[in-house]
Amino acid sequence: MKVLITGGGGFIGSHLVDRLIADGHEALVIDNFSTGRRDNLGEVDGLTLIEGTIADRDTVESAFEQFGPDRVVHAAASYKDPDAWQEDVVTNALGTANVVQVAKDAEVERLLYFQTALCYGTSPTEQPVPLDHGIFPDSSYAISKTAGEQYIQLSGLDYVSMRLANVYGPRNISGPLPTFFSRLTDGKPCFVMDTRRDFVYVDDLLAVVMKALDGTGHGVYHVSSGSDYAIKDLFDATIAAMEYDLEEDVEVRPREEDDAFTILLDPTRTEQDFDWKVETSLGQGVAAAIAWYAENGVSQTFTHLNLDELKVTEDAS
Repeated sequence: MKVLITGGGGFIGSHLVDRLIADGHEALVIDNFSTGRRDNLGEVDGLTLIEGTIADRDTVESAFEQFGPDRVVHAAASYKDPDAWQEDVVTNALGTANVVQVAKDAEVERLLYFQTALCYGTSPTEQPVPLDHGIFPDSSYAISKTAGEQYIQLSGLDYVSMRLANVYGPRNISGPLPTFFSRLTDGKPCFVMDTRRDFVYVDDLLAVVMKALDGTGHGVYHVSSGSDYAIKDLFDATIAAMEYDLEEDVEVRPREEDDAFTILLDPTRTEQDFDWKVETSLGQGVAAAIAWYAENGVSQTFTHLNLDELKVTEDAS
């Protein structure tokens, strides 16, 4: 296969590049490295890198003309600042429109998209959330990512859109896990929110992605473990992996009004169509992520927290 990957320098994208190259395929990456890391991508045969933004139509067209992909994985996204509405629109909506239209003109065989579970809003009316649940995005990130998914559906391309649970593992620098590691390493206090999340290890996600690239499935799917964990469970797994001695129990804080207690996705269709289930336990996945953080460091982390919550986090130090 010849696979063009937007956002290929990021967490999920770079793991996919590794898998594709290892399996003998070719990959071209477009990334502006806003949140991706150059050192996530090695200089290996079969990999082409274009540094640029998908918001620029000329960059996208040039990449397709140069590489001639037969499949596209659209992993690029703006997400690091909840108040950067314009950036979210430009990357997640306009950028997706560019990728989709150019892919259609190039007659690619299949397009894969990563969508956020926040498309259902922070207060889903059913748990686990079924695929036919209403779409109620209530953040700039979720609104713009949902617009991207709808452009893909509008295009007529053969596509798979994966609405993701919380994907974690080595190279992930968003969410609580790298934040816990960073603060504990620096001797700073931590707290956990009284919320629950559904976690999927990156290798388990890749198992679905590779089957989708081979032609399995069509349309929208949930990539989810079907179970959720308290954020304190994630913290406890971090402590165990770091072999860290806590002097007192971690503080558990009540969730903010605009924060979902849990968004647990129903993975039934994915399990049936892809013959797939999550295989990596939370403890195993956290240990692998912590080992990577210890070797490579965490220079910065990103969350979907609002500014008030970020201030609370800094005040805790």
